[in-house]
Amino acid sequence: MYKIILFLNAFLLWGSTPLWAQENPNIIYILADDLGYGDVGCYGQQKIETPHIDALSKNGMRFTQHYAFPVCAPSRYLLMTGIGSGKAYIRGNHEWGERGPVWDFKAMEENPYLEGQWPIPDSTLTIAKILKEAGYTTGLVGKWGLGAPGTSGLPNRQGFDYFYGYICQRQDHTYYNGHLWENELRVPLDNKIVDPNVKFPDSLDKMDERNYHRYQQKVYAPDLLIKAAVQFIEKNKNKPFFLYYPSPLPHVSLQAPQKWVDYYHKKFGEEQPFLGGSYFPCRYPRATYAAMISALDEQVGQLIETLKKNGLYDNTIIMFCSDNGPSFPGVGVDAGFFNSTGLFKNGEGRTKGSVYEGGIREPFIVQWPGRIKAGATSDLVSATIDMMPTLCALLKMKAPGNIDGISILPELLGQRAQQQQHDYLYFEYPEYGGQQAVRMGKWKAVRTNILKGTLKTQLYDLDTDLQEQKDIAAQHPDVVKKMEAIMKKEHHTPEVSRFLMPALENVK
Repeated sequence: MYKIILFLNAFLLWGSTPLWAQENPNIIYILADDLGYGDVGCYGQQKIETPHIDALSKNGMRFTQHYAFPVCAPSRYLLMTGIGSGKAYIRGNHEWGERGPVWDFKAMEENPYLEGQWPIPDSTLTIAKILKEAGYTTGLVGKWGLGAPGTSGLPNRQGFDYFYGYICQRQDHTYYNGHLWENELRVPLDNKIVDPNVKFPDSLDKMDERNYHRYQQKVYAPDLLIKAAVQFIEKNKNKPFFLYYPSPLPHVSLQAPQKWVDYYHKKFGEEQPFLGGSYFPCRYPRATYAAMISALDEQVGQLIETLKKNGLYDNTIIMFCSDNGPSFPGVGVDAGFFNSTGLFKNGEGRTKGSVYEGGIREPFIVQWPGRIKAGATSDLVSATIDMMPTLCALLKMKAPGNIDGISILPELLGQRAQQQQHDYLYFEYPEYGGQQAVRMGKWKAVRTNILKGTLKTQLYDLDTDLQEQKDIAAQHPDVVKKMEAIMKKEHHTPEVSRFLMPALENVK
């Protein structure tokens, strides 16, 4: 039925002309992993160099009020479906531990059915499915996180013609993996299987760089990912393609190409090591974090160079974003040193895993030569859920009726007078204590510790308090009442019991 409806929509809009005969642009969506709002130069970063990402901003449109979600899997689900978090099927990182030792890397290597996360249903309508029906060749290179081997959640079963990378988001806790996946087959890599949850041995000199060589191996997975992405572009250069490139960088563990580590070690000077625990130890954690972001930036440059070399650059839309805010303290990332959250508050409870601005407001850049004004800046309040309707509008297709995003195509094309606005954005996150948030105009409402039964609503005025430090709920009970009504309206009982927040069900 879904295919019939899409065909009828296409017929009404284009008559008898095949979809693939149109001058539809190629689309590349680059998604960084745990990259903060302030981690790239065009958003104020002073220490890490990101010339290729900055060039995207210079040649395209930079958004200052764009939102994702606090953590990996649900953020990717919202991006792929356009469905808001209050009714999303995936609302948290569900590692599906009922299967067995899912955090044991050696066990996962022996048994692939321990990999992956709770799978999205076969009925899920993804961006890839829609673009595939519109005549696009669809590819995913990078990190998926919405399914497991043998399940309906695999990329090839969710609209992607080609997949290469990590099915499982736990696997990218190391960049020296035992394998990656190509479509539904494992591809072995020449690396030993080492669990990243290790501590630096007390018997060794922690200041000696040579003692950290054990945490690096032969094959650095991101090198293979960019190679596969380039090959996908070159293979499909004669027809419209959609490349979703969710890079694992700069998610910890802290592991990076040596040339970049050396560059930033020289730039930053000596520093104290990160001694591991939940992720691999690292001799130069600040230099390595910067190196990972510069490695990602270098890959952005490789994609652009590939487009230019193949005559595709002018007819390709490139989008760049991050799935959530920077890593929280204790895993080796010094977000304070880099001011990774930019304008927003850093530190415990304010980065990844949080519905405060530092956890969910992300860099978002869109470039389309000749169509999007170079060097433009947009203050439109937007979100990753807007990508589905935006691409549908681009292709003159009707967006699915059950989504919560809006098309931002008028904004991209400089037609602000025609741009629809969000009345509000709603965030619901059942982990890290259970959280809700609403962004409505200048107002931001936040609830935390919902799993403890707490339903106290905090209120912030983002016009005067971007760091969300002064709770003014007591001074504006009328605004709080509106926000709480939105929270009640937008929350739907989750289909997956793991994502339940009982206090919200009692409210109903």
